[in-house]
Amino acid sequence: MGTLFGVTLWARTSAEAQLGFARSFARAAALNRILSDYEAGSELNSLDKTPRMVSPELYTVLRFARGLSEASGGAFDVTVGPLSRLWRARAPFTAASRSLVDWRQLYLENGRVRLGRAGMRLDLGAVGKGYAGDEMLRVLRGMGITRALVAASGDIVCGDAPPGVKGWTVGVNGFRVILRRSAASTSGDTHQFFERDGKRYSHILDPRNGEALTDVLEVSVVARNGMTADGLTTAVRVMGVAAAAGLLKKYGGRVFTSRL
Repeated sequence: MGTLFGVTLWARTSAEAQLGFARSFARAAALNRILSDYEAGSELNSLDKTPRMVSPELYTVLRFARGLSEASGGAFDVTVGPLSRLWRARAPFTAASRSLVDWRQLYLENGRVRLGRAGMRLDLGAVGKGYAGDEMLRVLRGMGITRALVAASGDIVCGDAPPGVKGWTVGVNGFRVILRRSAASTSGDTHQFFERDGKRYSHILDPRNGEALTDVLEVSVVARNGMTADGLTTAVRVMGVAAAAGLLKKYGGRVFTSRL
């Protein structure tokens, strides 16, 4: 998924902690083989116009992503893959690549998935890390380890509070928030951008017009789980906070912003 994961946890013994680390990171590795568009052989990258049964994990994430794509009016769009690949190569976007971005052309039915057009590509970078964090916590809970935090780049997913405190204290855009059984995600342009002809181009793309964002803003969202926070922060970053008020209410997210 193009990122690093870190885990902090409280366990009864050192052996239990080591097993918790091993199992949670193994879960992340397994999900990477399913969800990553960076992995040529991933399950995600195998999708095309042919309907096929997919794993429960991939279907769950795609169903959420398609719903968020619809709810945001395409400000979040899981089919943005053709453009994100060009951005990584610092290549110009083309009319042909823009024409392949349309969440309506992602079809899900009874565990089967197909893409509506040849050449379409999916990108789960805005939800996959959050989902992986949720799943890593689920693995730890299954072992009886409930006091844990998973961090993946700008995403933080928290379980029960550490001993003796109300929750995990997390810095979010200059604010200190306390999280417990919830998550926070940050989307900004601090590290992932390039400049051309004096103009700054963010890695965050607006699927509605097929352009990279050029304003400099960092958005964080706190929500009930990692996948929700992860997806919302991208949608809000593209839409703008005011326009996203209804979306945040629908998904139960709180937003924090700062100019960079």
